[in-house]
Amino acid sequence: MLRHLSRETRFLAKDRGAVFWLLLAFVLSVVAVSFGIAEVREQRETIATLIEEDAADRSNALEGQEDWGSAAYYAFHLTYAPPSDFAFAAMGQRDSSSWKHRVRMLALEGQIHEADTRNADFGLVGRFDFAFLAASVAPLLLILLLYDLRASERTMRRHDLLVATAGSSRSLWLPRALVRVTALALLLLMPLWVGSTIEGTAASLTLQASGIVIGSLLIWWLIVELVSRIDASPSILLTSLIGLWLAIAILVPAVSKAVIEAANPVPDGGEILLLQRETVNDAWDLPKEATMDPFVERHPEYADHSEIGEEGFEWKWYYAFQQVGDQVVEPLATQYREARLARDKQAGVAAWASPTSLVERAFEKLAGTDARSMIAYEDRVRDYHRELRAFYYPLMFPEEPFDEELLSGLPAFTPTS
Repeated sequence: MLRHLSRETRFLAKDRGAVFWLLLAFVLSVVAVSFGIAEVREQRETIATLIEEDAADRSNALEGQEDWGSAAYYAFHLTYAPPSDFAFAAMGQRDSSSWKHRVRMLALEGQIHEADTRNADFGLVGRFDFAFLAASVAPLLLILLLYDLRASERTMRRHDLLVATAGSSRSLWLPRALVRVTALALLLLMPLWVGSTIEGTAASLTLQASGIVIGSLLIWWLIVELVSRIDASPSILLTSLIGLWLAIAILVPAVSKAVIEAANPVPDGGEILLLQRETVNDAWDLPKEATMDPFVERHPEYADHSEIGEEGFEWKWYYAFQQVGDQVVEPLATQYREARLARDKQAGVAAWASPTSLVERAFEKLAGTDARSMIAYEDRVRDYHRELRAFYYPLMFPEEPFDEELLSGLPAFTPTS
């Protein structure tokens, strides 16, 4: 077997067409990994800058305040989802979902969806990253490397002679294809391994990603092998394989996406934002009880501090109708979240019909850039906003004397690991 592999390696080195496709694979892999690392570093620098500026801005906003309501109103708090150490390989949903927000003690859902302008309406057109290369481009390169191994020999009328000389069909075609598949896998993966080392990616993650790439190539190798056994000209085989690639890589994901979206309608983020703003704006003209009664239902511990005079302005009434705004849109926001999770779950099932979708989803999961990871970030923002309310409400509603030193105990946002 080693003798056959050595022979086919020498033949491959003389095949200019194959060498070109292999070099192209390496160049594309280097470009994809380089772009990914550059994007991840830019996001990390952005987060580091925002953390510093956010702390300074909040310190300035809190300085000189004289009551809890004003302190809560003017202070912004940065929340963010940092890219993982493998995000460079698959940016995934970070291109279409917000990964940073600056929130205040005001109604939260409007703040989330005001910045989430592309969510649910943004297309699947993403950047050129390694996941896209491995899922969609690598199979096409593999087709170009393998489609005419048999057909070209048939065209030259050397097929039977070569098989007879080699002793068996397997000892001829298996080493030839194996050398090309192995070369393609190595040239694709070497830049990924270098990128993982630079980014400090865990070896287990890199090993899993490598296994995914190799598994995908093996599946496509099997597909090409089955099709290439048909007694047809190289041009017909190439056309057939590219048509099959278009169906599996583009048509199946597009059709399944359309079906899944139709079956799981997602409210537009603008609807949530508009409903919340209308609720908050209307509260100014409603009797105070219309705000305080639903607030007390959610926070009965403040029932004894919910009396608001009909005339004048009180901060606790203002923040109560901000929270009521969240309560009103809660069913719509929950529907928005659950529908996205349902879409993602069904997309995971549909991905088994398309190796390209399966590879991209697997990479996004390893990188923490899948839909569930971004929804988890939104949930963490909501949890943090509840922490802010839990800090301010016990001071604001019983009307505790303002003490600026207590503001040092403001909860700090901790991103989900």
